[in-house]
Amino acid sequence: MDERKRPFENLDAIFWPKSIAVIGASSEVGKVGHDIFANILKGGYQGTLFPVNPRVKSILSVKSFPVIGDIPDPVDLAILVLPPRHTLKAVQEAVEKGVHGIIIVSAGFREVGGEGLAIENQIVAICREAGVRVIGPNCLGVINPVSSIRLNASFSARMPAAGRISFISQSGALCTAVLDFAADRDFGFSKFISIGNKADVDELDLLRYLHGDPDTSVIMLYIEELRRGSEFIEAAREITMGRHPTPILVIKSGRTRAGAQAAASHTGALAGSEAVYEAIFKQSGIIRADTIDELFDYANAFTYKQESSLGKTMRKLPAGRRVAIITNAGGPGIMATDMTVSSDLELAQFQQETVDELARHLPQTANIHNPVDVIGDATQERYENALRAVINDPGVDGALVILTPQSMTDSLGTAEAIVRVARRSAKPILCCFMGIIDVSAGVKFLQEHGYPVYRFPENTAKAFAALFKYANWLNRERLPTTPICHDTERASRIIRDNLASGRTYLSEIEGLDLLGCYGFPVLPTRLSDSASNAADIASEMGFPVVMKVVSDEIIHKSDAGGVVLGIGSREEAADAYTRIVEGAKAYNPEARIRGILVQKMAGRGEEVIIGVQRYSAGPLIMFGLGGIFVEVFRDVVFRLAPIDRDEAHRMIHEIRGYKLLTGFRRRPRADIEAVERILVSLSDMAVRHPEIRELDINPLLVHGEKEGATVADCRIILDAKTGGAG
Repeated sequence: MDERKRPFENLDAIFWPKSIAVIGASSEVGKVGHDIFANILKGGYQGTLFPVNPRVKSILSVKSFPVIGDIPDPVDLAILVLPPRHTLKAVQEAVEKGVHGIIIVSAGFREVGGEGLAIENQIVAICREAGVRVIGPNCLGVINPVSSIRLNASFSARMPAAGRISFISQSGALCTAVLDFAADRDFGFSKFISIGNKADVDELDLLRYLHGDPDTSVIMLYIEELRRGSEFIEAAREITMGRHPTPILVIKSGRTRAGAQAAASHTGALAGSEAVYEAIFKQSGIIRADTIDELFDYANAFTYKQESSLGKTMRKLPAGRRVAIITNAGGPGIMATDMTVSSDLELAQFQQETVDELARHLPQTANIHNPVDVIGDATQERYENALRAVINDPGVDGALVILTPQSMTDSLGTAEAIVRVARRSAKPILCCFMGIIDVSAGVKFLQEHGYPVYRFPENTAKAFAALFKYANWLNRERLPTTPICHDTERASRIIRDNLASGRTYLSEIEGLDLLGCYGFPVLPTRLSDSASNAADIASEMGFPVVMKVVSDEIIHKSDAGGVVLGIGSREEAADAYTRIVEGAKAYNPEARIRGILVQKMAGRGEEVIIGVQRYSAGPLIMFGLGGIFVEVFRDVVFRLAPIDRDEAHRMIHEIRGYKLLTGFRRRPRADIEAVERILVSLSDMAVRHPEIRELDINPLLVHGEKEGATVADCRIILDAKTGGAG
C-alpha cells in the first residue's frame, strides 16, 4: 500500500476497540506489562480484555492465554509490551488473528538503529500488507476517556476527565506531565495519544482522524519533527479552514537550535529547520504556543462556544483586534493593556454613547475610557453594566474582564453577571479572576458553564490574541491568481548541462539565463575577457553599466571588491575591469576568474531579497529587505513551496520593513504585485527543479507602481543529488 495514501478512517480499532489483547501482560507490579493491563481495568474499559502471557494462568484475576491465537473471541486491538525480537513474532501472530490495530509500547526499535530499525521496518511492512494500523513503537499508548469506551491503554495511571480537546505527543514522558498538569487545571480530553517513533501512524493521520471525530473541538500537538512537509500543509490547511474548521494548537521543541551550517547563500545563512516549521505552521493556520501553560490557555479559549438561535453551538471568534478591558484594579489593567498591545491587538476606542453609558453606571472616581476601571469596591451590577456597555459598542471586537478579590468582592455574583452578558453577545469575553481561594466560587461557575477564565492578565490577553490570529486566518484575503507559463524544458537543460560539466555553482550569466526561463525580469548581460572587450560591450549596451567578477571560488563578490556600479564611459569600464581582476586575485589568489560580467545598470528601486534553501520537507522560500543590510536587520520571512499569490502577498506584508514599499515618507510606492508574481515563479522553479539547492536574488530592485522589478544580482547553487537537502 502506498505510504502517502494510507487510510486514516480505520483508526477506530485503536480508539474504539470492542476487545483488546495485551501481549506481554505481566502479573508483576511495577512492570509496564502489568501497569498497562491494570490501567485498562481500573479505567473502566467497556469492552473485553484479554491478557496474553504463556507463563501465568491469570493476571489480576483475568484468565491469561499463552498466545493471541488461543483467544476464542475476535480481537480488535493488540497492545504489545515485548522486546523487539519477540515483538516481530507477536505482530505476525496478531495479524493472523485478524486484529485491526496494534499499539507497540516497547522501546529498542528505530531510535537505537541497527537491528531495532530493521525489525521496525519489517513490522511496518507486515502491517501495511494486512491493512493493520500501528501506533508506536516506543510510546506511552492511547487514552479515550469518553464514557462509552473509557479506554486507558497506556502506562499512565491517571485517567483524565472527558473533554473536547485531543492531544497528540511525540514524547511519552511529556504525556505523563501533561496529564498531571491537566488534572490540576480540571482539564478534560477527547483523545490522548503518544505516537513514539511514528513507524506507521503519524501526526497527519491523527489530525485527519480527529478532524472527523465528533468529540473533538480542538487539537493540541507536541512535535519534535515532521516527515511530510507540503502534504502536511495541504491537509492541515483543510482541517483548520475547511467546511467545519478545527483549530490546531502546537508546541514544538528546538526553537533555538542553530540554523543552516556552512551555507553559501544569504537564504541558507538566515534559514534553518526552525524557519521550516514556522513556515509550515503559518501556511497551515496552526497556532503556535511557546510553553505548555500557554498551550492550555489557548485550548481553553478555543473551546469557548455560544449557542445560536438554531440550537447549534458556534466558536466565538473576534471580528477584529479591538479589545475592551474592564478591571477593578489599576495595576492588572495596565498589565493587560501592555500585553494586549504587544500581542498585536489594540485597545478599542469607545463611541461617545458607550462613554455616556459608562458614566451613568459608574462612580465619578471610575475610569470610563479603555481600560475601564470600575474601582475596587465594584459590585456585580457595576461589572454587568460596564461589560454590557462596552461589548455592545460596534468598535469593540471582544473584552477582557479582570477581577481582583477585595473584601467586598462577590466573585460568584460577578461570574454570573459575566455569563448573562456573554450569552447575549457573539463577541468573545475572556475572564481573569486573580487569586485562587477567594475567587474559587466564581472560577468554578465560569468553568462549569464553558467560559474561559485565567489567573493572570497577560495569559488572558495572549489567549485573546490567539483567537484573533485564528479568526484572521479564517477570514484572510483571497487574491485572483495570475496564470504563469514557463520554459521548463530549457531550464532543465541549463541545469543538466552544468551538472554534466561538474559545475554546481552557476555563473551569473547562466543564473540569469535560468531565471529568464521563469519570466524573471533580467538585465542585458555579457561576459568580457579583457579591459578593451569590456569597454566595447559597455558602449554597445549604453551607459551606465555595472561590472562584476565571475569566479566559482568567489561567491560574495562585494567582499572581494568584485562589483563596480555606475560606470559611465569606455575609460571607466576598462579601468573597472583591471581593478576588479586585481582585487579578486588579492582576495583569493587561488580563484579562477572566468571573466568580468558587464550588465546594464538597473533603474532606482527598493532593494529586497528573495531566495530558496532546500530541506527534506521541501524548498523553503525567503523574502525580506535586501542589499547589504539583509544580514544586519535579518528582516525576512519564510514559506515552504509551493506558494500561491495569496501566500506571497502575506509574506510581503509580514516583514517589519513593509512600510518602505508603500510610499513611506514621499518615496514612490513599490510595485508589490510584481514581487508577488516573482515569488510565485520562484516557488514554481524550486518545486520543478529539485537540483536547485540554494538560490539568492539580492538585490531584487522593486521599481515604482506598475513599473515592475529587476534582478540586479543572483547566486544559484546546484546539488548533483536530486533534491539534496540543506
